[in-house]
Amino acid sequence: MYVLLTNDDGVNAQGLLTLRQAIARIAEVAVVAPDHNWSAAGHAKTLHKPLRVNKVTLPDGAPAYASSGAPSDCVALAVLGLLDRIPDLVISGINHGPNLGSDLTYSGTVTAAMEGVIAGIRSMAVSLDKAEGGDFRVAAEIAARLAEEFVKSDLAPHTLLNVNVPALPETEIKGLRVTRLGRRIYRDALVVRKDPYGRDYYWIGGEPPQGVMEEGTDVWALANGYISVTPVHLDMTDYQTLERIRGWELRFCRPFQAVEAGKGPD
Repeated sequence: MYVLLTNDDGVNAQGLLTLRQAIARIAEVAVVAPDHNWSAAGHAKTLHKPLRVNKVTLPDGAPAYASSGAPSDCVALAVLGLLDRIPDLVISGINHGPNLGSDLTYSGTVTAAMEGVIAGIRSMAVSLDKAEGGDFRVAAEIAARLAEEFVKSDLAPHTLLNVNVPALPETEIKGLRVTRLGRRIYRDALVVRKDPYGRDYYWIGGEPPQGVMEEGTDVWALANGYISVTPVHLDMTDYQTLERIRGWELRFCRPFQAVEAGKGPD
């Protein structure tokens, strides 16, 4: 098994290092990660400037590539030719904090895995709840076990698994739940300050997000001590609404009629 590792916290993040050490015991590993933190970068793609890539050495002596691009750029670089072959699996993480519900649209961790799926590679995003109090080693071992099951499975190449691990000792984790995405409640606030020249500048701040505690969701599972595994696909079509919209009678959708030059429509 050949696994590409990336993240959004940067190539020097502890979560990436611990993940690499766990995955290296079961697979050949390549690391391509951003050279600085890209948290909440979303699915960015760099098209307006060149990307730089440098060979670096991780604290345990392992080689890695550090890119100036976003997490999704790192995956694109790897599969478009930076690596000598296409990986069997992309794992992004371990993120310093959870990615639940609509966090997925913001998360550089998850969107890096999405880039793997776009390339036709099974991908997994792994996040640790409350990273400041958690043990990355537990999350890394769980990621390694899931990676082995994932690659052996008959799941389609476009499958993405979003994994969130409680910040608990392994003996206190209650188990694994296969979940759906829950609802996040954001409590953002606009903070306005002035620079030394008297001009306004802004921070988007606020308290940490909350979530709706509905059993069966990733939000509920993590809050109750379970590992959450959510299968995600990129088809965001709302099929129920699609059928309802088909029944609309829109006046502006009447057949177009030929209009003589210089004359407007009837």
